[in-house]
Amino acid sequence: MRKLAFQLAIAAVLFIVATSVPAQERIIPSEAARYAGKKATVCGQVTSTNYAEDSKGRPTYLNLDRAYPNQKFNAVIPGENRDKFSKPPEINYAGKKICVTGTINVSRGVAEIVVRDPSQITRGE
Repeated sequence: MRKLAFQLAIAAVLFIVATSVPAQERIIPSEAARYAGKKATVCGQVTSTNYAEDSKGRPTYLNLDRAYPNQKFNAVIPGENRDKFSKPPEINYAGKKICVTGTINVSRGVAEIVVRDPSQITRGE
């Protein structure tokens, strides 16, 4: 009986590990919405940016792989976190390949990660 319980416990752990998305796994922007609610790393080319300084929360948007309004993924930097970046993100990352790590949410049909710290963004390969 103990052997069966042990085997079931091992099987459950393996199932959980196999169905989760580790932060180290890189996914492309067009697939990000499938991972809503999970922590992952999304990598792509920054094709357009916008610092919406006149909007509520003064967010900065980094749109990956497709320019606004056709983007499939946004890295959203709340205005309160801009000072953590050494250079304005909309200038520093424009045209660059980047990877963004965090929990994926979907807002208005577009997948996004809210970036609260510069360490969540790394240069892509």
